[in-house]
Amino acid sequence: MTDPRTRPDPALVRLDEPAAVAVPLTDLLRSPGGLRDRQLLMGAPVRILNRIKDHALVRSETDGYCGYVPTRSLGPAVQPTHQVTLRTAHAYSAADIKSPERCSLSFGARLTALSETATFIETAAGFVPRQQVHRADVLADDPSAVAALFLGTPYLWGGNSGFGIDCSGLVQAACLACGIPCPGDSDQQKRDLGTPLPAGAAVRRNDLLFWKGHVALVTDDTTLIHANAGHMAVAFEPIEEAIIRIETQGGGAVTAHKRLSVQPG
Repeated sequence: MTDPRTRPDPALVRLDEPAAVAVPLTDLLRSPGGLRDRQLLMGAPVRILNRIKDHALVRSETDGYCGYVPTRSLGPAVQPTHQVTLRTAHAYSAADIKSPERCSLSFGARLTALSETATFIETAAGFVPRQQVHRADVLADDPSAVAALFLGTPYLWGGNSGFGIDCSGLVQAACLACGIPCPGDSDQQKRDLGTPLPAGAAVRRNDLLFWKGHVALVTDDTTLIHANAGHMAVAFEPIEEAIIRIETQGGGAVTAHKRLSVQPG
């Protein structure tokens, strides 16, 4: 059986046009105007597979995820030069922090510098302080540290941004920032990420623990970080407490323990 998240009905695929997300954040929908499955950030590269009225069927070039976005959220393909590195950042109307902000951007948003000064980069979205971005080709080397940037972010089903995020969105953001290819949903991550470890194996930083429909990132031998509906936010939680709480609340037992291959910087 084909997975519509990565293999849409061939009858729907009429085009193959490069494009990029041109708004700070857009929902990736299951159907035109339908439910959100995931989200895409500014600058995310996509392929337009079809156009249906005011929506486009797209495939994310980052992880292969397919869905519908409003056509107005797309623009031409771009070559990003920078990436937002804070949980959220502002794009200002001028190279002045006292000028009105144009929009807010999430960690991971990809930007193309039109000009640069010592303190700002000018982008199509506005002027972004240099302290809030780094070059697009610079990678982090610690997924747990990236995940910790999202501490306190509200839980949002299908969320992929610093404004709202879910468990798999958090793991994906942490992995992609470190150059680790990562699919969008927790079942795909369980299938594709890391090396499986036997039950009872000792955990270490940047291991992944999976439950049915949930994933968490280990930060040390007693603690994990995850976006979860128990806290309705990204939170640190003792591993044993999380295991008991999730099982008590009907989420079942841990189904997999996997180890990421992380190259130290």
